[in-house]
Amino acid sequence: MQVTETVEITGHLMDSGLLSRVLDDIRGYGGEYTLDKFDLGYDKDDPSTVRMTVGAEDEESLQRLLMRIQTKGANLVDPGTPEITEVTQDGVFPDGFYSTTNLPTSVRLGGHWVQVRNPEMDCGLLVDGDVVRTIPMSDVRAGMRIITSAQGVRVTPPIVVNTEEGFGFMESDVSSEKPQRVLVKQVADGMREAKANGQKVLWVGGPGIVHTGAAPAMVAIVEAGYVDVLFAGNALATHDIESSLYGTSLGVDLARGRGVEHGHEHHIRAINTIRKAGSIADAVQQGVLTSGVMHALVRNGKSFVLVGSVRDDGPLPDVYTDVLEGQRAMRAELDGVGYCLMAATMLHSVATGNILPASIPLTCVDINPATVTKLADRGSSQARGIVTDVGLFVEHLARELSPEYAAGK
Repeated sequence: MQVTETVEITGHLMDSGLLSRVLDDIRGYGGEYTLDKFDLGYDKDDPSTVRMTVGAEDEESLQRLLMRIQTKGANLVDPGTPEITEVTQDGVFPDGFYSTTNLPTSVRLGGHWVQVRNPEMDCGLLVDGDVVRTIPMSDVRAGMRIITSAQGVRVTPPIVVNTEEGFGFMESDVSSEKPQRVLVKQVADGMREAKANGQKVLWVGGPGIVHTGAAPAMVAIVEAGYVDVLFAGNALATHDIESSLYGTSLGVDLARGRGVEHGHEHHIRAINTIRKAGSIADAVQQGVLTSGVMHALVRNGKSFVLVGSVRDDGPLPDVYTDVLEGQRAMRAELDGVGYCLMAATMLHSVATGNILPASIPLTCVDINPATVTKLADRGSSQARGIVTDVGLFVEHLARELSPEYAAGK
């Protein structure tokens, strides 16, 4: 005999295809549904509402199904109260734990809806007194109280309005043929709006920023106040420092675009120089590092988190080699972020997208279309993609944000 619950979903269900995706999820999880109520919006701007009874063969399957369709805004009509289970083993969630999304989420405690702090995908929901926050699996400890039901949880997905009037060209979210000047201005406006609201601008950068010769443009953007935090790996910082010390990036002369004798040694010698100084900040203070992106960040009191990989040479002393510690350091910098720009890095972009709330606008710029589409595929539904050369893009962005740079160019 099936166990059932009644859910309701409201929004632009038909033109966005949302209802179809919810029904597909129900069937995909082996569930059944009955449409109890369907109020179709009259005008194109009017929302529609569907109420349905959802069933599964057992309570565990039903809970998994309800958690799944909640990600699209199908919430319980009678929310009830959450089931809360105490953790018995460090690093292990209780069975049936609520697996989170990065969407705005609320939990019903004591008859009131409590907003979940720092929404992040693929975490659990930790109840600490009258506060609820997400917690990654690696940080959970015995004695913590974790939500283990869909009851008492509500998810609010963003409202997506289909503005398409009919057939048109270049209508996709990711295109290499859209007017770059307009896209650059939109990114600049997003950064200006974040700063005007007292929020921070987060950059996620790859070494392509240096390889393409765009480091001076990024320095100008730092100086203009539009880089508050940088997430990167060992490579961006290393090649930026190599450029400052030797004028090369991976041994290629950035002024002439060709390799130089013994240039293949420059990056490892640059790392050794910083390790000898103690840190990037120490190298700046000692006058060893006098230019470049990392120099500008230190001189302007901005934050950076460098998280390494198994491929790294050295690495630089500032690089987190424990990825869990690196994740924690990245999460610690997210408070107050109002805009995120990802440039020329697939792995760090996906990693950052995994910990960002869906409410933070983000734009991913890369020459490879697969990079900018992967973010959306991994759950960062708010991501906008720009397929272009990152060097040219950062140059144009610097002209838009820095009057001094624009005058000098």
